[in-house]
Amino acid sequence: MKTFKALSALLNYPTAELQEAVGDIRQVLVDERLVEAETLEPLLTQVAKDGLFDLQSRYVDLFDRTPKLSLYLFEHIHGESRERGQAMVDLHELYRRHGLELDTRELPDYLPLFVEFLSIMPLEEARRLLAETVHILSALQQRLEEKGSPYAAILSALIMLAGLEAQPHAIAALRELPDATPELLDQEWEEIPVTFGPECNQTGNSEQPIVLNRRRHH
Repeated sequence: MKTFKALSALLNYPTAELQEAVGDIRQVLVDERLVEAETLEPLLTQVAKDGLFDLQSRYVDLFDRTPKLSLYLFEHIHGESRERGQAMVDLHELYRRHGLELDTRELPDYLPLFVEFLSIMPLEEARRLLAETVHILSALQQRLEEKGSPYAAILSALIMLAGLEAQPHAIAALRELPDATPELLDQEWEEIPVTFGPECNQTGNSEQPIVLNRRRHH
């Protein structure tokens, strides 16, 4: 469904191309009627009309410099533990099984990437997979609302698509990510994302794989 791809684009780092695509994104949301498009209008208007530098600066402050708003799903569950590595391997294998190859240094648990993956899935399967992350989505939504950010509307839309309400105890069980410090930010910016070996260029499918190209914006 194109709605997932539209939401993924909005949740990604702002670019001039995204600004130009706002009209198309708005039309997809209206046409497919899977989410309440009007709730996303403040963000769409902001992306279309604000200066690109301001958009990018606000985005970095929110998602790159605020660990509690990290868009890396497994950070909220596993932190940097061994379990996170295995979870990412499993998620990458799920992508591969459905013909999606990651030609990227981005990690598999990056939320915009995961949401874009859902766009190639049957709707009910996409909803089921999204529901598995609803406690993380709910925590992010609450934190963005506390900051008065229009990005909260994207998380609300994803929760609506999941069709499941997160249990308070599940949200409370998420890891308490540390507040950002200059030292922590320097460490994160120096990290090289995990890459998967040459075997990642092969799939068991006879169809041409879907390839996503992304780079980190630090």
